[in-house]
Amino acid sequence: MEEQKQTPSTPTPNDEASTAAAQENAAPEAAAVEDVAAQLAALEAKAREHYDLYMRAVAEGENIRRRAQEDVTKAHKFAIENFADNLLPVMDSLQAALADGSGDIAKLREGVELTARQLAAAFERGKIVELNPVGEKFDPHRHQAISMVPADQEPNTVVTVLQRGYTIADRVLRPALVTVAAPK
Repeated sequence: MEEQKQTPSTPTPNDEASTAAAQENAAPEAAAVEDVAAQLAALEAKAREHYDLYMRAVAEGENIRRRAQEDVTKAHKFAIENFADNLLPVMDSLQAALADGSGDIAKLREGVELTARQLAAAFERGKIVELNPVGEKFDPHRHQAISMVPADQEPNTVVTVLQRGYTIADRVLRPALVTVAAPK
């Protein structure tokens, strides 16, 4: 067997030109890759920043929703607090009347009238309005007819009120129980 001798290859002028051209092309490609890498790093940092802002906005929205829900719960729970505070003097007057053992009817009547005025004032502050529809046209949304009676009034007019009705903020709390004039 014959051994082949390896000789170091000597670069040909053609090989040298292609190597130089490759190095010249590699420098701009490396710069372009570095530019793309820098742009990618900048965009990733911006994406992280936007994600952080998004997560903060989601958390803030959740906190606002939770606080609003707590406020609504508290509003439902304590909505009657102001009205109850207005009724406390009425209760005090009733208890004072019950504790009175003098037997003076005039004094008792005066106390009941005072208590009724206190209750009317509490109703007014609570925006509770009394319905006393005598002489008005019957309104099935505000009145409840118990019976129809012959009367000298126009038909379907309220003749008497058996039990007063009440509204709160223009909403019927309890309709007035009434008798209505029957058609002739």
